[in-house]
Amino acid sequence: MNELIKQVEQWSINKGLDKAESSKQFLKVTEEVGEVAAALARNDKDALRDGIGDVVVTLIILAQQNGMDLTECLSCAYDEIKGRTGKMVNGVFVKSSDL
Repeated sequence: MNELIKQVEQWSINKGLDKAESSKQFLKVTEEVGEVAAALARNDKDALRDGIGDVVVTLIILAQQNGMDLTECLSCAYDEIKGRTGKMVNGVFVKSSDL
């Protein structure tokens, strides 16, 4: 996974995206998230796979533009959730503090 992240980062550098405005990159993130939603709505597994991949690519670049990397961001998020308690409510995990 780390090698693939590095390849995406290099692709971004080659295209000049690493120096682009990160607010514009976030628009790309939300565009790709919309494609994931459309794939789910259509039960299109191939489009879902592609859409999830596109979301990850856009997030790698967003992190890069802000002097971070995806692994660092994911590690930070996991440290926050790893001990979280809660329960499933209507198919959604709700953390204890929100119950």
